[in-house]
Amino acid sequence: MNKRTCTALAAATAAVLALGATSCSTAKRQSGGGQDGKNPAAAHEGAAIGGTPQKGGTLTVLSNQDFTHLDPARNWVMNDMDFGTRLLYRTLVTYRAAPGTEGGKLVPDLATDLGTPSDGAKTWTFHLKPGVKYEDGSPVTAQDVKYNVERSFSPDLPGGSDYAARYLAGAEGYQGPAQGKHLDSVRTPDERTIVFELRKPFAEFPNATAMPAFAPVPQARDKGPQYDNRPFSSGPYKVDAYDRGKKLVLVRNDQWDPKTDEVRKAYPDKLVVVMGLKANQIDDRLIASQGADASAVSWGALRPESAAKVLPDAAVRERLLAESQNCTDMVQMDTGRAPFDDVRVRRAVQYALDRDAVLTASGGPAFNDPSTAYMPATLFDGKQPDTLKIPATGDTAKAKEFLKEAGKPDGFSTQLTVSSGDKGRAEAIQQSLAKAGIKVTIETVDPSAFYATIGDTKNRTGMVYTGWCPDYPSGSTFLPFVFDGRYIKEKGNSGNHSLFRDEAVMKRMDEIAAMTDPQQAARAWRQLDGEILAKAPAVPVLVRRWPLVLGTNIAGAYGHTSFAGQIDYATVGLKDPAKSRG
Repeated sequence: MNKRTCTALAAATAAVLALGATSCSTAKRQSGGGQDGKNPAAAHEGAAIGGTPQKGGTLTVLSNQDFTHLDPARNWVMNDMDFGTRLLYRTLVTYRAAPGTEGGKLVPDLATDLGTPSDGAKTWTFHLKPGVKYEDGSPVTAQDVKYNVERSFSPDLPGGSDYAARYLAGAEGYQGPAQGKHLDSVRTPDERTIVFELRKPFAEFPNATAMPAFAPVPQARDKGPQYDNRPFSSGPYKVDAYDRGKKLVLVRNDQWDPKTDEVRKAYPDKLVVVMGLKANQIDDRLIASQGADASAVSWGALRPESAAKVLPDAAVRERLLAESQNCTDMVQMDTGRAPFDDVRVRRAVQYALDRDAVLTASGGPAFNDPSTAYMPATLFDGKQPDTLKIPATGDTAKAKEFLKEAGKPDGFSTQLTVSSGDKGRAEAIQQSLAKAGIKVTIETVDPSAFYATIGDTKNRTGMVYTGWCPDYPSGSTFLPFVFDGRYIKEKGNSGNHSLFRDEAVMKRMDEIAAMTDPQQAARAWRQLDGEILAKAPAVPVLVRRWPLVLGTNIAGAYGHTSFAGQIDYATVGLKDPAKSRG
């Protein structure tokens, strides 16, 4: 999901912090840097912290930023999707509420099952459960799901997932339901049946319907871009108050029926998201865990600087989650304009970049693994290949050779846009590229505006630092979204921030997508990853963990593998609700 671009959501300005000696071998870094080969930050990987929550109380979320989008048609950032689909609205199917690999399994949500294919998986039919209601007691209908799918095409609602645009028949040129225009390829024979007609077979379509774009929105409640401020609830909570950039308060939706919902536990009575806090203050408050902060969690990841306060302290470390994000951070270059339209220049950046320095700036090996491929290790049976064999510290001499071949022996100047939370990583990139003569100016953007900024293809900088996460364990949810040039948008562009258009690559993507053998397709995606890497539209840098320190009164918390390691808001709650405030 960009988005499974989740990298812009880092909570703070990162600074260089080596958790181990700088002479650590690459092998030790990959294992996490512990003396026994175990990652001290990942003791609870695949497990929940705090036991089973008690019902009631107020769960507080401390954040340094607002949400990017809560409108389900626009919500395609990992943390926001977790929050939205676990608390505010339901989708046709969703992910199991469980730590570890179990969390990657699909289960029915609004639908009675995972969908029924026909016509060789070109048609998919879902039936909605009876008794699912909105916050006003009105029933959720198939027409509401169809309407939100159509809304996701609207030019004034950019940022959402584009599975519908990629796969629905007759969707080319569709601009949303304005003026009463509707998609013939989404049919609703009755209020509890929805049928999707695809332009080509897609056996993985149920996975796509876990996206927020497949949540219901009643047309009468739609307020266009303003719907972001007050989505209408079909989930266990509803919006009580939302002061953008300051505070969001959710209270129970008394029309939500847990008998229709096997996923969401809805333990707290209330959730309060406090925004605009300084990231260092969030870390310090949760480490101390005093008063109301004992019943709090962090929205963003622990800052690298704070790791030294956490890892040596066994008591605090017991409250640390650090699930892998399963997302690859990348430097993406604008291949459509000079100098990055020259593959030799792009390869110079590949070789000049010191991934080891960026890893150190990200908090060291306890919180990160270096990346040698685009797709994360989970799509390579657990280990990324290293096809280019570029040293983790880069190869400045080789980078200079490429620049000389490209007619730029003295290097060149460019700009790099990053989320403010990635500034420390950007500075490490800046310093390593400077050694090859590539002079980089860093432009930082507030996380809530980051995707809109880099999605403006006419006005963006030459390089951006972002990332991508597979929506589910398939290369079809990674490489086409990051490197298929047919879906680049002038505004609201997501995924393909290198603006990469390569006919041979796109043809091969279509061939793989048509394969009916999943294992054959998996092997083909892996091979294509290396072929694209050789064309260097982007430089893979690292795969992060999502370190979160919890308050001492938090229970039922784990990092969900399908939401980039963020807390699963379907199950988190409090040990003792009476101790919470709010």
